[in-house]
Amino acid sequence: MTPSKQEILEQAAACFMEQGFHATSIDDVARRLGATKGRIYHHYASKIDLFFDVHREGMRRLFEAVEPAREAGGDAMTVLAAMLRAHAMAVLTHHTFESVVAQGVQMHRFGATTPAQRQTLDELIASRDRFEQLFKDQAQAARDDGSLAPDLDVSVAVKTLLGGIQWSLIWYRPEADRDAASKDRLADAMVRTLVDGVRRRREAGQVKPGLPRRSGT
Repeated sequence: MTPSKQEILEQAAACFMEQGFHATSIDDVARRLGATKGRIYHHYASKIDLFFDVHREGMRRLFEAVEPAREAGGDAMTVLAAMLRAHAMAVLTHHTFESVVAQGVQMHRFGATTPAQRQTLDELIASRDRFEQLFKDQAQAARDDGSLAPDLDVSVAVKTLLGGIQWSLIWYRPEADRDAASKDRLADAMVRTLVDGVRRRREAGQVKPGLPRRSGT
């Protein structure tokens, strides 16, 4: 049976995450699928075309997770926290795809590519920039309404917040958190730590906006 395009993307993402782009071959992906490499070439002309499509799927999943969180109620900082939590859950849940997105950023900065490949990478990084802009816009709204510390540089703050979540791609071990509840607790802990660092300090006795505290984190 010819594997579906989605099945190819899933297994390719795992291969690229585990071995990196350069060490992964179409043969590796085919073996993981239990198929011949010809089945993959039916959909993709080259390894880098496959890598690019995994990157696109990773970005699609990030947008799909974060955009609904922009409709969360509360002040702008609460919405920003909801967006960060959605991002964290997407990274924890789709870590193979998001690892490829991170590799794509490095390839854009340092990789030797053809002009056509460079153009594709530019388009993929533009998508990543649009994703970051969602958070910059929300952080600016939080600074405007007084829920974000007023002396913070919004761009630096957002890059640091997103970087804190992205770093989980290095240390997170999905085999230790197979159930949804453990991912929920981890995402809450990550986002609370990040948000507490940029939230405007309140007077004693005032309730802080943002994620509610949960037991067990």
